[in-house]
Amino acid sequence: MIKQLIVTAFISLGLHHANAQQDNPFGEVPDHTPMMNETWETINKLMYKVTYKDNQTVYTPHFPDELKAIDKKTVTLPGYLVPMTGGRDHETFMLSVLPIMQCMFCGQGDVPPMVEIFMKKGKKIRFTEEPIKIKGTVRLNANTQEGNSEIQILDAEAI
Repeated sequence: MIKQLIVTAFISLGLHHANAQQDNPFGEVPDHTPMMNETWETINKLMYKVTYKDNQTVYTPHFPDELKAIDKKTVTLPGYLVPMTGGRDHETFMLSVLPIMQCMFCGQGDVPPMVEIFMKKGKKIRFTEEPIKIKGTVRLNANTQEGNSEIQILDAEAI
């Protein structure tokens, strides 16, 4: 009887644990506090001109004057590292105002602002789910053939 009770308890615990993992397969999700600051607010003003060519929709970035004003300027941005390649250490990555564990394409509102980070030559940053702070020079990239993002931070370093 006691043996049967112990087996039943282990099975119940196992089922509870399995159900908990199904609810959230990634474990505990970090706090979703956006890392917005004045620079992020300016970056968030990026717009697109929509045109059509050969039955294809073409999105061309449009940089309002406020955004043009920070081009080639040094800025400091807090945010969360979003890797573009596998591995622990990254020279190029995206920086987001929200953690990678939050689906950036779900929920309310728009896709949160992100920028492409190019670390200073020879510098890398180790992946973390914790917020980081980056300092570097803004580059407005109208030609996304030269990198993935319309807004890039060059010669970046972690601070």
